[in-house]
Amino acid sequence: MTGCMSGLNHYPDTMMCDGLEQLKGEHPPLLEMLDGLVTLAKRIEQDQREEDFSALRKAVEKFLSRLEPHSEREEGVLFEMMASYIGREMGPIAVMEYEHDQAKRLIGTFLHNTKDGTSGFTVQKMNENAQLIIHANDTLVSHFAKEENILFPMAENMLSADEKLELAEKIKMN
Repeated sequence: MTGCMSGLNHYPDTMMCDGLEQLKGEHPPLLEMLDGLVTLAKRIEQDQREEDFSALRKAVEKFLSRLEPHSEREEGVLFEMMASYIGREMGPIAVMEYEHDQAKRLIGTFLHNTKDGTSGFTVQKMNENAQLIIHANDTLVSHFAKEENILFPMAENMLSADEKLELAEKIKMN
């Protein structure tokens, strides 16, 4: 399949430059946080407890505070560098940006819906909002796998040694 991400082969055990390793290394803590969000969201569906819904709101805010800087490093640095080679209107960069936007939209909708607090929600409304977080999880788990198995190895093969150094310098966490 030419022209789509599914046509790209997995790059087994590719050693990656420091910048790409940093981005990849940011995924496990985010995935761990996502697991916690999903656990809370599923508990809301089962037990329908308002205190779980309140805890979910706080956990989502904390997760987003960690996700946003990671996304900014990818979009503002890595994707920009790769787009100079492969463009961004179609193909892998377009897919990655779409998935970033989709996850942020789901999380943003949840936060908007709960901006005035989490009390007074019907069971149905709590469940609907918990589902937003479950869908965001599904999007991000798949997204991280695509980055790790396709996009990052592609960048490793595409970027020059100087660009790899520039990537590492620009995304260095403070």
